[in-house]
Amino acid sequence: MVPVFNEEAVLVECQRRLGAVLAGLGVTYEIIYVDDGSTDQTIHLLKRLQRSHPGTSYARLSRNFGKEAAMSAGLKLATGEAVVVIDADLQDPPELLPEMVAAWRGGADVVNMRRRVRLGESWWKRTTASAFYHLIERVSDVPIPRNVGDFRLFSRRAVDALNQLPERGRFMKGLFAWVGFPQATIDYERAARAAGETKWPFLKLVGLASTASLRSRPPR
Repeated sequence: MVPVFNEEAVLVECQRRLGAVLAGLGVTYEIIYVDDGSTDQTIHLLKRLQRSHPGTSYARLSRNFGKEAAMSAGLKLATGEAVVVIDADLQDPPELLPEMVAAWRGGADVVNMRRRVRLGESWWKRTTASAFYHLIERVSDVPIPRNVGDFRLFSRRAVDALNQLPERGRFMKGLFAWVGFPQATIDYERAARAAGETKWPFLKLVGLASTASLRSRPPR
């Protein structure tokens, strides 16, 4: 499941690499893109990818609601026994999917991908990201793994649990940690963006942190 927002520069390459890796796994799969109200040519490319690649589909939100909403929509649409959330910018390599699937087959309901190295990011970006995780650790009732982003694998029962949570203003990293279940963690080297620009400038991170501080304690 791939949430996208103004990713026209990288979508075709993302599809190529995802398709190659998934075909090599020898499993039945679907690729679901969720367009979070893009204003560039993303939607036209998604329509083309759906026509030319069986098993590929897309949904489009009526406007830009934010990545948390796009991921929530995608998790509701995904039907697989295992669901991987991955960004289109290729900073998180699709080539790691076989290792994630192996961990799931080994008994993990959630496979966390922990960034050991963050290539192509400025000192400022690394510093603000570190401050973000430090803040979340202080306000959360449940441990939220540091340097683990949205790139993760979820089993069917983990996805079903996430889809049953009632929150509207969502902080997905907190919800991902809160659902529990057996977990595995894989360290990897995060690449630089293949193309385009980051969708998480400093002020947007501040906004997410504010949401997280309010939403880090789901109702029991």
